[in-house]
Amino acid sequence: MSEICLSEYIKNICEGAKAAVPSISSLSEKEKNAILRDAAKALVDSADDILKANREDLDSAEENGVPRVMLDRLALSYDRIKGIASQMEDVAALPCPVGSGECFVRPNGLVIRHVKVPLGVVAMIYEARPNVTADAAALCIKTGNAVILRGGKEALASSTAIVKVIRETLAAHGVCPDAVSLVESKERESSSLLMGMRGYIDMLIPRGGKGLIKSVVENAKVPVIETGAGNCHFYVDASADIDMSLKVAVNAKTSRPAVCNAIETLLVHREAATAFLPAFAAATESLGLEIRGCERTRELLPGASPATEEDYDTEYDDLIIAVRVVDSLDEAISHIRRYSTGHSEAIMTSDISAANKFTSSIDSAALYVNASTRFTDGGEFGLGAEIGISTQKLHIRGPMGLAALTTDKYIIEGNGQIR
Repeated sequence: MSEICLSEYIKNICEGAKAAVPSISSLSEKEKNAILRDAAKALVDSADDILKANREDLDSAEENGVPRVMLDRLALSYDRIKGIASQMEDVAALPCPVGSGECFVRPNGLVIRHVKVPLGVVAMIYEARPNVTADAAALCIKTGNAVILRGGKEALASSTAIVKVIRETLAAHGVCPDAVSLVESKERESSSLLMGMRGYIDMLIPRGGKGLIKSVVENAKVPVIETGAGNCHFYVDASADIDMSLKVAVNAKTSRPAVCNAIETLLVHREAATAFLPAFAAATESLGLEIRGCERTRELLPGASPATEEDYDTEYDDLIIAVRVVDSLDEAISHIRRYSTGHSEAIMTSDISAANKFTSSIDSAALYVNASTRFTDGGEFGLGAEIGISTQKLHIRGPMGLAALTTDKYIIEGNGQIR
């Protein structure tokens, strides 16, 4: 596709999405819920077609050397499709924030209503995760927003099949199908063009690795919500229960190492290191976890590779972890404040004062005491699904559910007041 044609293509998608806003935003909550439930059923009914498209994506990704852990994000199965449909039904079951708010009366008799309303057109640029395609569409439908999806090229066939089902469901309910649109170009320039569509896109959400997020934040000309690269930390305090810490740490790193809420750095107090680190290495050896550690770590784990400064600053998205033995809670906090991306951090401790200091001293979106960071997720937080995890402070922070896709409107009623 030529640059001129690609530019026109992106503009047409944006024009279609903007024109579809009244069609989706005017629906009642009951109507939106019916669309979501019908779309969930249609996704399951269309599972064979979606899996066929996903197989095309997987075959192409394997040929192009996509890492194994990234293939796990890309892969679909009947169970995963049912899970995607179930999340869509969960979104339908949630109360919608649109229309909610407060009402107050001023001394001059003006009645002011402060209400939640849709943003308008939401765009997403994300990596090769077909489930994100469905989650984003569901959340935007529920909140009355039109959405433009630009997923990773590795998942294009899968996302196309999913969006086809959703658009057909919208049309069957008399809603403009352009309320959910997919950029089907694999060219990188399509993302750059989308970032510049001022006047069409009300909010752009990048979701993926540090490079993708950095590119969008630095180059977009439309409002952006910065979502989380996940250089997440796990600290085992001197007072920690070793067995509990071992169970939680293994889960936080290895249950799904390619997701943003998996830990990348393990910090262990020197008083806990002798008991904890050999047990952690033994528990993860069969899983193929590569440990990169400081000098004191390697004294306890001779098989570990030396860790560099770059290792402590890296989101691996893989079965690799950086380990450091620290002398104090303060040293652990200092390390986290230096390297954290503001996503999720955890402390394992039996000392309530240590837990309080940890949670008050570290400024990340989610802080855990004696629990796995893997819970930083819209579904786990009771949000039904998420469109991303914000690591910035304006508008929204943490898992972004329905409320994150709304803005405010004031409606003022009077009887002839003047100022």
